[in-house]
Amino acid sequence: MCGIAGMRHLDGSPVDPGVLAEMAKRLHHRGPDDSGTWADGGVGFAHTRLSIIDLGASVQPMPGHGGRTHIAFNGEILNYRQLRSTVDYPFRTGGDTETILALYAKSGIDSVRELRGQFAYALHDADSGELHLVRDRMGILPLYYYADDKIFAFASEIKALFPAIGARGVDEASLHDYLAHGSVPAPHTLVDGVRKLPQGHRLTLGRDGQIRLRAYWEIPTRAEPLDVTPDEAVRLVAEALDASIQDALVADVPVGAYLSGGIDSSLICALTAKAKQGEGLHTFSAGFGDPRVDELDWARKVAGIVGSEHHEVIVTAEDFKDSWSKLSWHRDAPLSQPADVAVFRLAELARQQVKVVLSGEGSDELFGGYPKHRHAAFTRWAGIVPSAVRGAVLPRLDRALPASKAKLGIAVRALAEPSAGERMRGWFAPFTERERAALLGGPAARSALGPYQRGRGDALRRMLYADSHAWLADNLLERGDRMSMAASLELRPPFLDHRLVELAFRLPSLVKVRKGTTKWVVKEVARRYLPDDVVDRTKSGFKVPLDAWFRDGLKDMANDLLTGPSSFVAGVLDPAGVRKLLSEHDAGTRNEQPRLWTLLSLEVWHRELIRGAGA
Repeated sequence: MCGIAGMRHLDGSPVDPGVLAEMAKRLHHRGPDDSGTWADGGVGFAHTRLSIIDLGASVQPMPGHGGRTHIAFNGEILNYRQLRSTVDYPFRTGGDTETILALYAKSGIDSVRELRGQFAYALHDADSGELHLVRDRMGILPLYYYADDKIFAFASEIKALFPAIGARGVDEASLHDYLAHGSVPAPHTLVDGVRKLPQGHRLTLGRDGQIRLRAYWEIPTRAEPLDVTPDEAVRLVAEALDASIQDALVADVPVGAYLSGGIDSSLICALTAKAKQGEGLHTFSAGFGDPRVDELDWARKVAGIVGSEHHEVIVTAEDFKDSWSKLSWHRDAPLSQPADVAVFRLAELARQQVKVVLSGEGSDELFGGYPKHRHAAFTRWAGIVPSAVRGAVLPRLDRALPASKAKLGIAVRALAEPSAGERMRGWFAPFTERERAALLGGPAARSALGPYQRGRGDALRRMLYADSHAWLADNLLERGDRMSMAASLELRPPFLDHRLVELAFRLPSLVKVRKGTTKWVVKEVARRYLPDDVVDRTKSGFKVPLDAWFRDGLKDMANDLLTGPSSFVAGVLDPAGVRKLLSEHDAGTRNEQPRLWTLLSLEVWHRELIRGAGA
């Protein structure tokens, strides 16, 4: 993968190549192998390259035939070899970047629909005067932009915009979104004026300076579920995964795989080992030196089954303390979970052996892998009980629960929310609607409930649709991209091949959550390659033993960051509400660790990216 950036001066004044170079400098970690800039009057692009395909060529920014088009491309087009054979074009390289230019010359910007893979790119057409931005279907790769009456600028990461647009403040309207999600759903960000191109969308900046934003692909919502038996569903998923793995191995450098020992990464590793036909596979795991959360024994077992060369790293409290600020800079946003640090250390480990790793992201959101998915119908139909009743009774129940029942408290808070959309969001929300309004002094100025309202079909299908947007695209995939790119490593999630996504949303819900078993169809595919004890063990997730690491130091650190005179959080959130969270957590009457983490991460991010202007 790579880093892209650029700008257009709307008055036509020349772009400063020095500014483009500064933008590229802030993306060096995304592309340490090469960098370049291109400028023509009021338009300019910058590019940093991590060489994966066509290593010796495909230098960017790249001109099209005749020099009237230019592209800055980040990602991999996994079907580029097939696509090259469909166009009559004077190719000068053997890579995927020029394939996009050839398709554009043939069919225009709508040719994006032919691309398969993960990508974000900018393409300027001197003849039409248009600048196009395009982002892949599921939002695996990032793309941000800023526009005012003088400049339009874009970049793979927010910090790379600052040389062009100057330092920016916080978009305070997005604080409500952050407290509701632990991240900010597209198209907004926490940075004032900076927008995120939504997944599956393209943007066109016209010669007249007008911006047109449209979707070129969407997760299917209205298609009737396939009429298939459970066995047929297993076969279809197995075939789609095989095809996706074959695509994901397209590279001119070694490809490895993450292996947590959980069902998704274990299945990806098994299928990858099969596809590589004995060529050898490197797998990578992280542990914490804490038997409560470590899964290393399971990872070692699966590595032995698939025959991989296995590598491990132990993540420590010192790693966490040393990395929090640096990784907040890389993330461009607050670290949504302590696991971000572990994902980075895992990427560092993998980068010692390979340039590309496969991972299991997306399986839970497509096939119903979280415990909450068992309760999708109840979440939707809880609204039968009047909101006033739920809003009066359930918050009191939550307050009465001991700290040891924190997981039950999540469900209670979610079901107390007033609308079906809020209840779906509530399962992963750090703060409820009432709590957000209290902390921020009023209700949200805008709604971020779109993904929770646009889904169709039964309750599980609606919940998975929402999870594939606000949770997957705007949280997990952002984490995966930033933490891997911080180590100059490319991450590929085979579950998110759009053909598999389309299949998943056409499968009946009864093959996803079946007789209380989550992700049933994926587990049945995995049973072909892995023993039952690996397939059927309880979902763990990537948990960090933060309580043990910071049992002594968390109190002082949290108080300093959240209540001190220079605290951003203390200035924008209700100080009494923040102090109450701190005191109740310290007293042990409530486990407020997840919510304190949300506030602490916001504070650390503000100090790194806003006060430091991303330097």
